Amino acid sequence: MKVGIIQSSYIPWRGYFDFIDSVDLFILFDDVAYSKGSWRNRNRIKTASGLKWLTVPVRTRTGVPIDQVLICDTSYRRSWQRRHRNLLRSALEPAPYFKDALEIWEEGVSAGHTRLSRLNLGLIKLICAYLGIKTPIALSRDYEAAGSGTERVINLLRKVGATVYLCGPSARAYLDETLFEKHGIGLQYKRYDYRPYPQLWGGFEGAVTVLDLIANCGPGSRRYLKSQSPDEVVVG
Repeated sequence: MKVGIIQSSYIPWRGYFDFIDSVDLFILFDDVAYSKGSWRNRNRIKTASGLKWLTVPVRTRTGVPIDQVLICDTSYRRSWQRRHRNLLRSALEPAPYFKDALEIWEEGVSAGHTRLSRLNLGLIKLICAYLGIKTPIALSRDYEAAGSGTERVINLLRKVGATVYLCGPSARAYLDETLFEKHGIGLQYKRYDYRPYPQLWGGFEGAVTVLDLIANCGPGSRRYLKSQSPDEVVVG
């Protein structure tokens, strides 16, 4: 069984969903410390005047796990939701499937989640459903894996019965690859290599929320979802 483990993100880019679609079980690694300036609470959208950030305001302190991070209070929540809605409209309303993208976002934020991780998970599940991705999604906290670094990842993989671990290319900088061979678990790195799709506002920009793909391509989004390059096998 191939398993992928990644922290949650707010309305992630298409590579995130290709990653989910490439494994048999996807685990949100949200019982680790939240880091400011990451993709956990923000993403980008392409507009007529360039790339803009969509940021969810949060209340946290150093060392708090991602799944314990709180979204700012009700009055502020209405403010950021209004800003995001307006920015989505100005950026994507001319696209042929804009209503599909906006409805996904509206359903996700209207659920009233008070924790960032739950907001992210709700939106990720809605987007997966639209894209036809059926991979089960689990939460790392539910498995109480011990250790730190690669050791903790290995323990989590063993708890779910993984035979292959798929991770993003940036993980190469900190994973101890020898431990995977030692424990008989295959290791693969995801290759993010995508062809452009029809997009508004000039030259193509791929590093934006997947809502851009959905707004422009609608039910045909899956044609642009899969990486053109195979995953790199490090431990077979």
